[in-house]
Amino acid sequence: MTYQLYRNTTLGNTLQESLDELIQYGQITPQLAVRVLVQFDKSINAALSNRVKSRVTFKAAKLNTYRFCDNVWTLMLNDVEFREVHEFARVDKVKIVACDGKNVSTGDEPSR
Repeated sequence: MTYQLYRNTTLGNTLQESLDELIQYGQITPQLAVRVLVQFDKSINAALSNRVKSRVTFKAAKLNTYRFCDNVWTLMLNDVEFREVHEFARVDKVKIVACDGKNVSTGDEPSR
């Protein structure tokens, strides 16, 4: 099992819409669409784990709410500052969804 969080991104939504259209026109089966989405989940999780090297720090004036359920943290923050070396951004509200960095299926640490 891998996280399906990235299905709600622009890329994930576009993939799902394309797969739905292919199913509608009878070009693929629903089972194949599910297999494609599962592969998307694995690939996007692996790519973000292995290829992203930049680090961003952030500081919030207020932690509005937080929740921890099924190894997933959800944080709602107000007045947040983000910094990456020479870049700086400030936003009014941010929702952060954070999952365990270990591979969910095997419990192994991701390779660095």
